[in-house]
Amino acid sequence: MASAFLMIDIPALNDLHNRIPFTSPKLATKLQAIHGGNSSFLTKKTLLHEFSIEDYRTKTLRKIHKALDEAVPLQDPTTLHEAMRYTILAGKERFFPTLCVASGELVGGDEYSVMAMACAIEMVNTVGLVLDDLPCMDNDDLRRGKTASHKVFGEATTILACNALMCLAADHLITKTKHVVSPNHLFQATVEMYSAFGSKGCTAGQIADMDSEGKELSLDELEFIHNHKTGRLIEAAAVCGVLIGGGNEVEVERVRSFGKNVGLAFQVWDDILDEIGSTEKLGKKVGRDLLRNKATYPKLIGMDESKKFAKELVAKAHQELTYFDSTKAAPMYHLANFVVNRS
Repeated sequence: MASAFLMIDIPALNDLHNRIPFTSPKLATKLQAIHGGNSSFLTKKTLLHEFSIEDYRTKTLRKIHKALDEAVPLQDPTTLHEAMRYTILAGKERFFPTLCVASGELVGGDEYSVMAMACAIEMVNTVGLVLDDLPCMDNDDLRRGKTASHKVFGEATTILACNALMCLAADHLITKTKHVVSPNHLFQATVEMYSAFGSKGCTAGQIADMDSEGKELSLDELEFIHNHKTGRLIEAAAVCGVLIGGGNEVEVERVRSFGKNVGLAFQVWDDILDEIGSTEKLGKKVGRDLLRNKATYPKLIGMDESKKFAKELVAKAHQELTYFDSTKAAPMYHLANFVVNRS
C-alpha cells in the first residue's frame, strides 16, 4: 500500500502580498490575521503526516456511493429513475465528489452536509458526461465502462433523466443542509455549482469545443475550452466543499486557485490519456480527439511538454494548500497528485 511522507515549504508572511493570486491587500490582511498567531504556519517546514491516498479514496468512495444510492432512489416513474441511476451509480473514479469532500474536511465542515454537496456536484457532473455522449454532440457509446445511457434508454429518456438530475442536485443539497449550513453559504454554493455548468462554465466550454473541430487553435483558445469544460466544474467542486464547510473568504479564494490549477491539469492529462491510455482502464474510448481532428495539448506542444505543464499546474495547486493545516490538507494534496498519475 503506497503512502507518502511530505514536506511543504511555507512562505514568510512578508511575502504574502506577492503570492496572493487574486491581488487583494484586504484578503492578504485577513490571511495574516488568521495565521499570524499560528506557530505551525510560521514554521519554515511543515511536516505532513504519513498518508495513504488509496485508503482515503476507498473509504470516501464507499460513502459517496452509498449516499448517491440513497439520494437517487428507484421509484416511479421507474424508467426515468432507472436512467437517472444508470450512469451516476457506475462511477469508479469519483474525483469530483471526492475533491468536494476533501475540501469540506479541510475547513472542518459537517460531514453530512459536505456529503450532500458532494452528491449534488456528482449529479451535475454526470449530467455533463451523459449529454456529452449524445449523438448530436460527441456521439460516444461507452461511458464509465458501460454502454452510454442513450444507447440503453434512448435519447429522449436520457435527456429527461438529465433534466431530473439537475433539479435533484439543488433539491437534495438544500433539503439536507438548510438546518446546518448558513443561508449565505448555502446560497453561494448553489450559485457556484450551477454557474460552473452554465454559459460561463461547462456549457461554454462544450460549445467552444464543438466549434473547434477540424480547426487550428491557439494555445489560449485551447486553454479556454479546457478551463470552461471539466476544469470549471472541478474548481466548483473544491469551492463548494469549502463553502458548505463554513470556510471564510480567504479559504474560499485559496481553494478556488487550487481548483483552477487542478482543473486545467486534469484536462491536459485527459488529452495525454486520449493518446496513450487504454479504453479498459478509462472506461471510455480513447483516440477520439485525433479521429475528430481536435486540438489537444500534445498536438500543440508535444507529449513531454504537456506532461511537464500538467505537473507544474499541480505544483501551483500544492502551494495554495500551505496556508491550511497540513494534516487536513493531505487529502487534497494527494488528490492533486492523483490527477497526473492516472493511466
